[in-house]
Amino acid sequence: MARCRRVYTHAHDYHINSISNNSDGETFISADDLRINLWNLEISSQSFNIVDVKPANMEDLTEVITSAEFHPTHCNMLAYSSSKGSIRLIDMRQSALCDTHSKLFEGQEAPGSRSFFTEIIASISDIKFAKDGRHILSRDYMTLKLWDINMDSGPVATFQVHEYLRPKLCDLYENDSIFDKFECCLSENGLRVATGSYRYGHYINSKLVSKLQNDLIEFPNYQ
Repeated sequence: MARCRRVYTHAHDYHINSISNNSDGETFISADDLRINLWNLEISSQSFNIVDVKPANMEDLTEVITSAEFHPTHCNMLAYSSSKGSIRLIDMRQSALCDTHSKLFEGQEAPGSRSFFTEIIASISDIKFAKDGRHILSRDYMTLKLWDINMDSGPVATFQVHEYLRPKLCDLYENDSIFDKFECCLSENGLRVATGSYRYGHYINSKLVSKLQNDLIEFPNYQ
């Protein structure tokens, strides 16, 4: 039976949405809506704040942190997503407080497509690095997106997950379902990705190298 060895406390004022171990085997990060803290695994009484998006006046708050993860091989790099649909890649070697990003990844809005729901459904609920360290998978309400960290012009692939719900966004807003969060993951070899949905699980067979062929398979969620 697993037992608790340490409790890391008094570092967050808001709900923790992400924890990610570092490839150095010595540190990890924890993230809430406004801050990302860096911990040493052996020291539970102290952490270092490395990202802080809290404005001086909370009325000026425009976005929050939704997910964060370390790069799988570069221990100095991590990525975090926001409620505005952006992903920021940061390098901890740049400064103690990483208030600037190395790269910013944002999807391009189609002309004439903006609506009341645009920002809500653009909010990213989860991100995951592929094992190759070059690709990031993100999940928002409607889609899965695959990003290449060497290309900040937009996602290299987009998989529609909830397109059938687009005509029902008003109803989903009324019952708060539009704020539901879904996670995503990649297989060890990076050839497959998966995410959740309402009535179905989604399994996507995608060769990340070519990014040309993908098959979407829906299977019942029996849980």
